[in-house]
Amino acid sequence: MTRSKLVLTLLCLFSLLSVVASAQVQSARTQDRIIREVRHELLMLPFFGVFDNITYKVEGGTVTLFGQVVRPSLKSDAENSVKRIEGVEHVNNQIEVLPPSPQDDRIRMALFRAIYRSPGLERYELGVQKPIRIIVKNGHVTLEGVVDSQGDKNLAGLRANSVPGIFSVTNNLQVAKG
Repeated sequence: MTRSKLVLTLLCLFSLLSVVASAQVQSARTQDRIIREVRHELLMLPFFGVFDNITYKVEGGTVTLFGQVVRPSLKSDAENSVKRIEGVEHVNNQIEVLPPSPQDDRIRMALFRAIYRSPGLERYELGVQKPIRIIVKNGHVTLEGVVDSQGDKNLAGLRANSVPGIFSVTNNLQVAKG
């Protein structure tokens, strides 16, 4: 009698473990889908440009948005587009709206020309979404995004540092693997 109870208990345990493992696989697939859809929605925002940087983190049904944008409407547009994705239950919008500044606008345009028109970096200007993001806040510059090589990262940093009127440059560019 105890042997049959043991066998029954083991069968129930294996069945339960199988259900749990199946749920975890399904949850991982859902999370991967949400990640892909969030990326797509953010890249499709109509006013998302080279002077904006939006990143995100997905944890279950919660999406946290980070970064900096020039237009206040882009912050709310990003949140609204992500909210509509199936499986997203909550959006934590931590995007910073950069303060308006004619001086920062001048620096942004000078940086764009210095980086994207530089021999060796001009290929990054092709396409709608530029891979090098130029963030300017009160004269302080941060470069975000992905480039093909360490040389390109260094060149972008050098070109940014050559623009007059900048207080500091932080080069957060990542080098693509492979």
